[in-house]
This record gives sequence, structure tokens and C-alpha cells, in this order.
Amino acid sequence: HDIGEHDPGSPWAIGSDEGGHDAIHPDLGTLEDFDAFVRRTHELGMEVALDLALQAAPDHPWATEHPEWFTTRADGSIAYAENPPKKYQDIYPVNFDNDPEGIYAEVLRVVRHWTSHGVRIFRVDNPHTKPLNFWEWLIAEVKRTEPDVLFLAEAFTRPAIMHELARIGFTQSYTYFTWRTGRKELQDYVEELIEAADYMRPNFFVNTPDILHASLQYGGPPVFKIRAVLAALLSPTYGVYAGYELYEHVAVKPGSEEYQNSEKYAYRPRDWSHPERTLAPYLTLLNRFRREHPAAQWLRNTTFHTVDNPDVMAWSKREGDDVVLVVVNLDPHGAREATVSLDLPALGFEWDDRIAVTDAVTGATYDWGVHNYVRLDPFDEPAHVLTVRRSNT
Repeated sequence: HDIGEHDPGSPWAIGSDEGGHDAIHPDLGTLEDFDAFVRRTHELGMEVALDLALQAAPDHPWATEHPEWFTTRADGSIAYAENPPKKYQDIYPVNFDNDPEGIYAEVLRVVRHWTSHGVRIFRVDNPHTKPLNFWEWLIAEVKRTEPDVLFLAEAFTRPAIMHELARIGFTQSYTYFTWRTGRKELQDYVEELIEAADYMRPNFFVNTPDILHASLQYGGPPVFKIRAVLAALLSPTYGVYAGYELYEHVAVKPGSEEYQNSEKYAYRPRDWSHPERTLAPYLTLLNRFRREHPAAQWLRNTTFHTVDNPDVMAWSKREGDDVVLVVVNLDPHGAREATVSLDLPALGFEWDDRIAVTDAVTGATYDWGVHNYVRLDPFDEPAHVLTVRRSNT
């Protein structure tokens, strides 16, 4: 439901009598406060991203000023959103068949309003439910004057549609990474994405406001590290939704992927300064590793290596002289031993070379060759995050 005087409502029921897609709710501050927030974010080397959801709450200004932008029932009321058997009386979906020119112009105005206030990233909510030619036009119009603006497609739909969204201009795309947990399905999926790397840039989100995968519900803290390593070091771009750092893992009910006390429906203040336990230092380490190693910032340079234990996965990335190697235990419940057989030429070495691999997590250095024994305990460190150089021995 939409925001009420004493109720946060749902962030996807956009607008109120305080304003619409170009407004800031008074409880959050003013536009000047937003500008200060953006400036401070830029000072810290980050960007502000906005969710772009093309729908309206019943008291959104569009509903009264432009009722023709929605579907009208026989009784004259505006039709709310439905996904049988669910009904969403708090959301009016936009009907692009009615006054498309007016809708196109208004959405472009909204996007340019926010870019004029420093926003350079838009996470587009369910773009596959809107006309593809609209997105193609909108993205081209925005990039014609502001080519640095990014559009992320939040589209969990058929692969063909996800690929088409990329082809028409979306900069990045959500993926099925969340549901790929086994070694073979992970490797197959990455290889599938590599084939489309010329036009599609995947973003591996470890969680989202809508998706708390069962592995996170039952895998304990180790699985949060495992999934972070996979996302951060398989894909050039990855995402983390708030609460992951604090190991939030409780679902609303068994079998559900919805968070208990989801902040889609309630305020969720979190104590970031003094949590009893936090994954933040580990995520910082992964981010620093990615920044320091150009090889980690590519997708199509990924090589998977042979491992004799199906619960252990190994891959490398190489960009010039920069070579990184990752070995991860996919089982969060127990230690796994394995022999990792490296394709040394893929790392830039000869088959009989010895290499020195240094773990960015522990600082330990190992002398490796083609066949290498590993033991990874998820309750200690579930992954080796390695840099590679020629051994002096």
C-alpha cells in the first residue's frame, strides 16, 4: 500500500499527495538535502542509484491529472495491478497504449530531473513488462546528451527477453546467479553469459529485496562469504542488498524467499556501527582486490580449472601480466579436500613451471604446479583468493 501518515507503505506504490516520481517525501528531507547527499556520496567515490518504477499509488498526481495514462474500468475507476490470485489495490500500472507520446515525454522529464541532480544510475523495475520500443527510445534519448548514465534491467524473465533488453540499450542486467548454487550450473551459466558478453553485462546480486535464497536461510555465516566470493570474482559487476553484511537470513515462512519483516512493508533501521558480527570487512577485502586487479574486472577472460571434488570450484582470470585464481568450497556445512589441476598455459605459464600463489585473505603463499592439494573449511576460510606469479624456486 502507499505511504500513509503513520505507515511507510510500500516503496513500489509510487507517489502521494505530496508529489510523484520527481518528488522527495517530506519525511526524508528536501531536494537540497538530496543534493547534499549526492555530493557527499561523490566525495566518497560512489554514485547514487535510483529505482525507476513506472507505476503509481492512487493518490499520485498522475492519477488525477492524467487518468488517461491508466486503464479505466467500466465504472470509471482506475484498474489496479493484478497478478492472479494476488491483487495490488495500492498500485496503478501505466497503460502505454493510452497517450504514449505523453507518457514517453513525462518519463524522460522525470529521468532528466534526477540526472540534473547528480543521479547517474537507474535500476529499472520490471522493464520486461513495458514496451521494448519505449525503453529503446528512452535510453537513446538520455544517452544522446548524457552518455555516462547507466540503466540496470531488473528483469527476472525468459533469457531471450533479458538478452533483448541488453541489445536495445540497457547497460547491465540482473541474472539467474541467485539460483545457481552447484558447480556445474555455475560454470555452465558463466560460460553462457560469456557468449553474450559483446552486448550483455551481467550483474550478480547475492540477494535482493525480493529474493532471500534458501542457501542463505540455512547455510549460516559461511555461505554469505561463499556467495560473496562467487559474485564478486566471477562477474565484473556484483550487487549486495542491505542486511547481507549483517547475515540477515530469516524468511517470512518456510519455503518462501521473502524476508521476514521485509522493508518493502516496514522501516528497517540497522545498527551499522556496532553490529555483533559483520561481513563488511570481508566485502571490503573483495572490493579492494577487484580494484587492484584489472583481470577481475572482466568476464570473458574466465577459465575454469579441473577439480576432483564436485563441491570445490576453481577459476582464473588473466589480463596481461595480472593473473588471479580463486578456489572456493561451495558447501557451507563442512570442510572439503580436493586436488586442483591447473591449466598453466591459461595462466600464462608453461606446463612444467612452478608458480607462487598468495592468498589475499590470509596472506599465505603456496608453491604450486599443475596438481595442487587444497583443504577449505567454511568455518575458517571457505575460499582461496589468489594472486599468481612465477615461483623463484
